[in-house]
Amino acid sequence: MCSQGGEGYRLLKEYASGFMVSQVLFAACELGVFELLAAAPEPLDSAAVSARLGASPRGTELLLAACVSLKLLQVDVSGGKAVYANTELASTYLVRGSPRSQRDMLMYTGRTTYVCWGHLAEAVREGRNQYLKAFGIPSEELFSAIYRSEGERLQFLQGLQDVWRLEGARVLAAFDLSPFRVICDLGGGSGALAQVCVSLYPGCRVIVFDIPAVVQMARTHFPASEDERISFHEGDFFKDPLPEADLYILARVLHDWTDAKCSHLLERLYQACRTGGGILVVESLLDADGRGPLTTVLYSLNMLVQTEGCERTPAQYRALLAPAGFRDVRCRRAGGTYDAILAKK
Repeated sequence: MCSQGGEGYRLLKEYASGFMVSQVLFAACELGVFELLAAAPEPLDSAAVSARLGASPRGTELLLAACVSLKLLQVDVSGGKAVYANTELASTYLVRGSPRSQRDMLMYTGRTTYVCWGHLAEAVREGRNQYLKAFGIPSEELFSAIYRSEGERLQFLQGLQDVWRLEGARVLAAFDLSPFRVICDLGGGSGALAQVCVSLYPGCRVIVFDIPAVVQMARTHFPASEDERISFHEGDFFKDPLPEADLYILARVLHDWTDAKCSHLLERLYQACRTGGGILVVESLLDADGRGPLTTVLYSLNMLVQTEGCERTPAQYRALLAPAGFRDVRCRRAGGTYDAILAKK
């Protein structure tokens, strides 16, 4: 039997308050706490932080204390009053402009993903995403819901910049892609992964294929559009002609869609792919039994509340790739959140 002070009860309390931890992180990012402290020439007390952020003194003091407990901030009381500075964790991952910053993806998670997760029970009952309940937006056209405004589209693309800044080199180096001279990144967004690709494989050329609104935003807001080795092509990969390439990259794409839509897309890619070419699928892979790793299991629930798809096991991806015609399917854990699957035509 679990006592009140036992491990089971401790875990229960930790799980139940997990949303509070997330909201401390999201709120501090949204308010600009970490940017303010990064720019300050010396640590600041709570009153100074409150004044510069235009936030209430009481609320600021409570938020800063929580950030200290979470090791996001450090506090120094040696001078007679508490002054705050960023920890290494915050300086590395939470300050915009840091080469490893994850701030934009956290902002997207806090403003969109978190809201959808408030309807998880309904998603489980209904078996579908929750954009209608969360934002009053129908999701028959999935990416019309995901990109529900110009600002939301930009936030999502900036978030993906954060993801591939840390994960891109790992997944693209899982296999030697140097034999593939022309690469097409389907659903490649801002060109963030394409930039990593041409950095790792200088001899390649990358075509980023995405819907017109995304391509236009990429050309306006993101540096990949200035690299002569990267070009952008507008279209819908379910119905429009696909650029001919030696390798197609599907990074965080198949997990958005049902098996039927994935099969349709893979069949189209097989027809477009040059003989001897292939496909690189980049996804967070479930264990063979589908019950781990925990992060990927949670991502799969996130696909339920936000998309039409799910995360899959290596065997499930093989079952999608083989009927489309792809062979020599190899799966590799890349050592991070995302893994790589390479298959040949």
